[in-house]
Amino acid sequence: MGLLERIAAGGKTEKRFGIDQWISEYLIPSQFNFNGNSYPLGLNQTMTGQRIQRIAATLPGYAAALRSCPPAFAAQMVRALVLSQARFTWRNLPSSPTPRRLFGTKELGILERPWPRGTTGELLATMEWHAGLTGQAIVARRPDRLRVLRPDWCGFLWGSNQDPDEIAATALDGELLGLIYQNGGIGNGRGQMNTLLPDEFAHWSPIPDPECPGMGQSWITAALADIQGDRAATEHKLKFFTNGATPNMVVKGITAATKEQFNEIVEMMEANHAGLVNAYKTLYLAAGADATVVGSDLKQLDFKATQGAGETRIAMLGRVPAPLLGISEGLAGSSLNAGNFGMARRIFADSWIYPSLQDLCGSVESILTRPRNPRTGEEDAELWFDTADMPILREDAKDAAEITQTQAATISNLVKEGFTPESSIAAVIGQNMTLLKHSGLVSVQLQPPGSQPTPPGGSNP
Repeated sequence: MGLLERIAAGGKTEKRFGIDQWISEYLIPSQFNFNGNSYPLGLNQTMTGQRIQRIAATLPGYAAALRSCPPAFAAQMVRALVLSQARFTWRNLPSSPTPRRLFGTKELGILERPWPRGTTGELLATMEWHAGLTGQAIVARRPDRLRVLRPDWCGFLWGSNQDPDEIAATALDGELLGLIYQNGGIGNGRGQMNTLLPDEFAHWSPIPDPECPGMGQSWITAALADIQGDRAATEHKLKFFTNGATPNMVVKGITAATKEQFNEIVEMMEANHAGLVNAYKTLYLAAGADATVVGSDLKQLDFKATQGAGETRIAMLGRVPAPLLGISEGLAGSSLNAGNFGMARRIFADSWIYPSLQDLCGSVESILTRPRNPRTGEEDAELWFDTADMPILREDAKDAAEITQTQAATISNLVKEGFTPESSIAAVIGQNMTLLKHSGLVSVQLQPPGSQPTPPGGSNP
């Protein structure tokens, strides 16, 4: 019997014990041997067999990078604020008798109050901050609450029967066995190591990592160079004010017989003319000395153009259009015209908000019990999102009203042509015309309402 079969042989309790025992005996030894010497297993060592796929500890570093770059921090903040306005609901599948119908159940209560005094908005915002910085958000379900785990303190446990000694995540039969979480980080010994089965946690990775199956990647990784450039430009600008808000100068022809005299003159000039307290003082030079200005002001240094281009690139990588983010290049020219601003908002909604919410719902659904059809007993609903209270999507609400009007007209025409009202509604809402059922009557025989149909080959009595 293979590894996966042995772990899955029993019930849920037996599975947990099997994974815990396997980890303690095979994956987390306290030391390893090499050339006859014993070495302790430190934080930088790879787990035996490489079955635990650890998440890179990028959360503190990326968080510090964001705090030092206002455009990047603002982009991540806008992403989190927008998602926090959505609400969860259930939606019937297109194949359901009532396709795409939105409804709620008591099961959604844990998403509405994920923890004591917690809200759906806090849950969504926290997940987006984690996913934005590390590429993944992990939510563990306890009996009566949810817990958003720090991704860099987690590790995914993969198993494989074909390649047990290789990287199991990339094996042909690789299967996710569970999640390992340790408070403070895996292997640091500060807390107990906990294991969760796949149905006890949700994993959201909105940007999949093509080089690491099952993992996500942060958008900040691609923006690091621009974040560093923005920070360097800001420090350069601060140097201008630190040096007295005066341009750089080259002083030539200082009369000094020795090096000590030259240093004394330089120190005296620095003391009397460098720094904010000495800004705009008149510089007096002895005969033969000459001061040449290198640059005159910030306008000639053109910081706006330099930083503005970097801000736009950061906004692009964060998928937040420049006009919505309020950066310099997004507030110039025709960007704020009604049509252009509306188009930027639509691009943001269509290319990021809707795909992100749809993917997030699919991930969170794994820790919920899906509703079943009372007649067939099959699951016929999926976790969905309600955008009615999202101001950024108000224009979409207008489009939705127009779509509803068109659907109502289509349903009316189908009913007039003899299709049953129930099947007409299901076919139009579900966008599946195969659901249509004809009543056997044509439009002429349906008029006037309440009249008796003419039987085939006969006449009404």
